[in-house]
Amino acid sequence: MNLKIKKKKLTNIKKIIKKYYNENKNILKKLKIYVNISGRITSIRKMKKNVFLNIQNIEGNIQILLNEKNTIKYKIIIKNIKLGNILNIKGKVFKTKTNELTIKCQKIKILVKTSLLLPNKFNMLKNKEIKYRKRYLDLITNIKTRKTFITRIKIISLIRKFLTKKNFLEVETPMLQLIPGGANAQPFKTYHNKLNINMYLRISPELYLKQLIIGGFTKIFELNKNFRNEGISPYHNPEFSMIEIYKAYSNYKNMMKLTENIITYLIKSLKKKQIINYGKFKINLNTPYKKISMKKAIYNHSNYFTNLHDLDDEHKLKIIAKKLNICTTKPTGKIIYNIFKLTTEKKLIQPTFITKYPIEISPLAKKNKNNHHLTDRFELFIGGIEIVNGFTELNHSKEQEKRFKQQIKYNKKNFFNKDYIKSLKYGLPPTAGLGLGIDRLVMLLTNNIFIKDVIFFPTLKKNN
Repeated sequence: MNLKIKKKKLTNIKKIIKKYYNENKNILKKLKIYVNISGRITSIRKMKKNVFLNIQNIEGNIQILLNEKNTIKYKIIIKNIKLGNILNIKGKVFKTKTNELTIKCQKIKILVKTSLLLPNKFNMLKNKEIKYRKRYLDLITNIKTRKTFITRIKIISLIRKFLTKKNFLEVETPMLQLIPGGANAQPFKTYHNKLNINMYLRISPELYLKQLIIGGFTKIFELNKNFRNEGISPYHNPEFSMIEIYKAYSNYKNMMKLTENIITYLIKSLKKKQIINYGKFKINLNTPYKKISMKKAIYNHSNYFTNLHDLDDEHKLKIIAKKLNICTTKPTGKIIYNIFKLTTEKKLIQPTFITKYPIEISPLAKKNKNNHHLTDRFELFIGGIEIVNGFTELNHSKEQEKRFKQQIKYNKKNFFNKDYIKSLKYGLPPTAGLGLGIDRLVMLLTNNIFIKDVIFFPTLKKNN
């Protein structure tokens, strides 16, 4: 058999499908479009003297026709191919009698033979344990998983693109830290043998990023991993992706606007609708988003308070806290926050900025000028989960030192960072920042309600 194949061939399955899926079969016959593609066999069907394969790669899935008339070394190939093999196919695009876009294979090469059979895709879809432990099998058998992670990759790339266009500079700060800080969380502890010191995986890059603002940078961001040695839930993984953004000569209101702009940009770039499905909810991402104080949100969404002023009555607060099994020996602001988490947070389905956070739970945020018990801080909730946390930064060294000491008094796992206090004495310009949870944002924009479904390799218990 002496088949001449043109040197210039299409090599992208997605482009082949996009360009010729709706093309007339007679026109395809005249065009003589040659292709050179590689992928994994996902199905084999024998029909009389023809063998139909489906091969897939990250670009897509397409049907291949093998027969003795057109395919070189047909009989040898048929004896050796099996499900899961990775092939290289050279041939011509055409449409079958049923009008399915297909490649008539002329040359075929087995690039890799599999030694294990692929699992049944329906069992894979049901078995979450296998999906998470053997993500490579999940990616082979589950198109939804592939689409989720392609979207995740695009989201990260688009956020970088958006911020770079706004003249933000991407920076890097240490993962290993002598003193973990920037968030109220339990760190992972390690040990440096050469230096003979304890070190910690970072819980947040915040304090380092603000030192860069002190050093003269005005618009920066870091997109990287944080680590928190705490529980695992549908919304929490010990290792997670976060982007932190800081802008000098700015405030928390500017950060709320920036948050809206980022999400709007993603929706448009991903060609999604403004109203999206998330679990059982339909969420409207049209801006502006609702803005409401924490106390007013509690009053609106819980049945424990007869009027808004009850939230300023410490005695009444403690009565409600006892009913909810909340510790009443903590500062008032922490009691209010815990009531909010138990009664209100899950009810914030449509995009909502919660503002005016108690000072006791916001040690790095600037005081509100009208009420010194509150801070210029916000969190954005969508679908009942927190997506973004941001605030106007506290830039007064003595006040920051006082706040750190108060944190240590009420929460022994907090660490006092003397170096950060000293850096503030050189002057942090008026600055605002935000932290956006990448994993949770991907959950929202891909309609996944478990964080493990948007992390390639989530943290799991040891497999015995």
